[in-house]
Amino acid sequence: MPFAINETMGQYSELFMLLAAGTYTVAFIAFAWDLAKSSRALRAIDLKAAEAAGTKVPAMAGAGASAGSAAGSAAAADGGAADSVAADRVDSHLAGPVGRAERPSSSVAKRGGDASGAGQTADADMRYAAERRVPARVAVALTVLGVLIHAAGVITRALGAGRVPWGNMYEFLTTGAFVAVAVFLLVLIRRDLRFLGTFVVGLAIIMLVAASVAYWTPVGHLVPALQSYWLIIHVSIAVLSSALFTLTFAMSALQLVQSHRQKTVAAGGADKLGFMRLVPSALSLENLSYRINAIAFIGWTFTLMFGAIWAEKAWGRFWGWDTKEVWTFVIWVVYAGYLHARATRGWTGTRAAWLSIVGYLCVVFNFTIVNQFFNGLHSYSGL
Repeated sequence: MPFAINETMGQYSELFMLLAAGTYTVAFIAFAWDLAKSSRALRAIDLKAAEAAGTKVPAMAGAGASAGSAAGSAAAADGGAADSVAADRVDSHLAGPVGRAERPSSSVAKRGGDASGAGQTADADMRYAAERRVPARVAVALTVLGVLIHAAGVITRALGAGRVPWGNMYEFLTTGAFVAVAVFLLVLIRRDLRFLGTFVVGLAIIMLVAASVAYWTPVGHLVPALQSYWLIIHVSIAVLSSALFTLTFAMSALQLVQSHRQKTVAAGGADKLGFMRLVPSALSLENLSYRINAIAFIGWTFTLMFGAIWAEKAWGRFWGWDTKEVWTFVIWVVYAGYLHARATRGWTGTRAAWLSIVGYLCVVFNFTIVNQFFNGLHSYSGL
């Protein structure tokens, strides 16, 4: 006898989803405020460092004292004028954001007591620094509140349907957004990825809005083919892998922006993206994205394998070239190519970032276009 649908729980779930989206929106604004405020603080620090350079060279000048500062010191040693030293110090400050690895670590900021350390966040390893960024802390607190409300929405949806809440596109989107934000918060425990907040929370808002507007489906029973324990195994791993791919997509997009900014500054151009000084270097972003993609790729491999096993039990064959099966394999191939090319062929930098972005676009295409416009055995969108 099938479980009786509890429509009241379904209505509560929709209310919780709406409240979660509202809370995420406020958190998104707080994350954006943090970027803007911290950017202004770093610019003020630059001015103070430039003013002080004429009389006393700071121990560490904010975003990085690498090649430019060395040039400034050499000019001072050769008897250059104070104005020349100050100009070199400013150039050093503009060149510093080439990479977070060139910034002083949080431990250096603690020891030096220099004003330039006030605007510093995590170092190249994305560790937390000593200073407190109030807007960022507020944003994280709001995100935690939002994910708790979101969890209530997912749970009440499950209670209303009497099953796991990922049987159609609406449920996959709402659950996927929850997992993406939850994974982001878990990573924040060990790494300072608050610079990703606007991107991750923004994507979660888009997913919730799309679920409510384009893919809304009333709470109901599963189609017969999905009534299997393999739904829990296969789809849960797919959701988790997709959430990790969402994080690496945001990192790869930031990597492209940071890489372009680094080249512009290195060429002597104006630094028009001051907020990117809170973001690690392109290389740091690439390295972390590569590690997370490797973990997500393992999950996607199990998604593909368990899907084939489930297909054999449901339809009597492991592989039938169904559109959904093909695109799941395409995603696997793209990310396998990304990992192989970066590890063995030297595909680093922007090429690796673009390949990661292409992989995520394939994930989005597989979920949206394939589910909606291609008929097949996996047409379970609920629309």
